[in-house]
Amino acid sequence: MIFTRTTVKIRIALTLLAVLTVAGCKAPPPPVTDDTLVNSNVAGVTLVHRHAVQAPKEFTPVNESWRALYNASVMTTPDYSGKIVRYLENGKPFVVLGEVENHWLAIAEEDQQQLIGYVPLKAGVKSERYDATVRSDRPRPRKSTKQQVCVDVGGASKACRNKDTATWILE
Repeated sequence: MIFTRTTVKIRIALTLLAVLTVAGCKAPPPPVTDDTLVNSNVAGVTLVHRHAVQAPKEFTPVNESWRALYNASVMTTPDYSGKIVRYLENGKPFVVLGEVENHWLAIAEEDQQQLIGYVPLKAGVKSERYDATVRSDRPRPRKSTKQQVCVDVGGASKACRNKDTATWILE
């Protein structure tokens, strides 16, 4: 087989074209999953969160340590229409990154800055107020406001109910 100069040039050109085409290809980006970390800029603040957690529309920075008042659901959106990501443990600390729409709190794990989800405002209290809040929430014994109940039983006699034992005493 005899190669002419033109044939060699065409083969070299096609080889170079194939090499350049393949070299220009790059691997596709990894698929986005719920656990993929994304950055969102809200009100001038950059929030790092999982793709499954929706970025808030409004954000007022707080950056304070709070403690859970009950086992609250941590949601993917700042309302009850989202999915539950996890639960706060009663009494355990967490970080409030900021207040978002619907008076919900954007939260992170203690000593972290990654947004893990949202809880209602009443799910926690500032750490320094936790003990006083729990103490004031305990039920207090109520004083009996019932007056003594007496009924006439005939003549000058009457029967009165003892408040402590609920027994009736003839007087």
